[in-house]
Order: sequence, then structure tokens, then C-alpha cells
Amino acid sequence: MSWPPPAVLTERAARAVARLRRDRMLHPAGRSFAGAVLVWGTSGRPTGVRLLDRPGQYPATVRLSKGTPTPGTWPDVLGLAVRFHRPPGRPFDLLVSSSATAPVLRHLPLPRRRFTGTYSSVMSYRAGRRRLWLAALADPESPDLGQDLAGLSTAVAAGRPRLVLAVASAAGPWRPFGQVTIGDQLSAREDAGLAFDPVGNLPEELRLAGPLAWLRQHTYRGSRRGRGATAQSGGSTGLTV
Repeated sequence: MSWPPPAVLTERAARAVARLRRDRMLHPAGRSFAGAVLVWGTSGRPTGVRLLDRPGQYPATVRLSKGTPTPGTWPDVLGLAVRFHRPPGRPFDLLVSSSATAPVLRHLPLPRRRFTGTYSSVMSYRAGRRRLWLAALADPESPDLGQDLAGLSTAVAAGRPRLVLAVASAAGPWRPFGQVTIGDQLSAREDAGLAFDPVGNLPEELRLAGPLAWLRQHTYRGSRRGRGATAQSGGSTGLTV
């Protein structure tokens, strides 16, 4: 008896979990918002990724979520997904998880209570021969995002909070290149329809690197298929975990 390839087994498992849950396999509990991304460009040596190096403005879709999810204000690995809408081309889906700021800890997802804080890509990207990490950092002048999903909705409605977008090498400091502003909350139906593709929806100069990239690709694909979503689904501006 021959077993299916690992990619098929991984995708089937993710699809089964999503079907059973009738929701995302990963980060099922969250809130989605309209948003805007302002890129002012990287300081110092360019990354080689035009979307990061050159000034620009993009409509965005933003989703903040709890990973497990734990109840209420219990600690959890928190997630942030930002979709840069770039018509007429493919969007850029940036998915980052709660982590520490220091280089030695930016590769590890860390549970925390508050939505305000550092979110790192955890996995690295490759731009040519360079390895890069991307992050969303707390803006000290922005309203706090709260400790639970209800508090998050209240905070966003009251103050249009912002997060600072940044890039770093494996050991270098974070270099801010832009910001994302969180706007009006989307409906529960729109949130349910969103599906991000962190492997396929990338700028042409950037690709996800590392041994877990393969796992992430097939897990997300299986999760999308299990709940009937596609990598470009949801939202009024051409949106899609």
C-alpha cells in the first residue's frame, strides 16, 4: 500500500479540521477592518523589494486574531494579517504573529494578552540573496488596541489606531518603512469570507523562505478549501487564511 505524498496528507488534514470547525483552522477568532497602508520607504540600504523601498499608498484589509483561541483576556499567540491591495496586480498578504522585538526572539511566536505590541513574520523571506524579516510594531502615539476582541473593536471605533511596518535582517535592528492605519470594522460575514495566502500573494521580488514555508503553503490551502474560500476571496476591494 502506498501512502499519498506529504503535501496531500497535510492539505487533507487541514481541510478536515476546517470542515469540522466550519471555520479557519488557524486563528478562527478575530476581527477584520478596512485600512490604509502608507509606505515612505526604507532608510539606508534598499531591500531590493520595490513595495518596501519606494513611497506609496495602498488600500488595505486588516485582521487581528487570537490563535488558539483562548477565552477572553487569556494570553494567546495573536495574529495580524494585512492585505495590501495593488490593482490590477496580485495583492501582498503580510501575516505576522505576536513576538518580542529583540533579534534573538523575533523568530519565535510569543503569547501575550494585549493586541498592542510587536508582531513579527517569524519566518524569513528572501529577496535575492538576502534574508529579511517583516514586522508590525507598536506606534507610541497610537491608541491602545485592548486586551480582547470586544475591546479591540471599541478601540478601533474610537481612535483609528496605527501600527508601524518595519523590516530587519537576522540580527539587525528593525527599520521602519511605513505604517498601517486601522479603519472601519467589517461585518462578521465579510470577516468569515476573508482568506489570506502568505505564500502566493507576495511581491515578485520576495518569497517566503525556510523549511516551514512548505508546511504553511499546504496548511493554508487545505484550510481555505475546507471552508470553501479561495486565495482571493472576500471583501469589496478584491480581498482573501
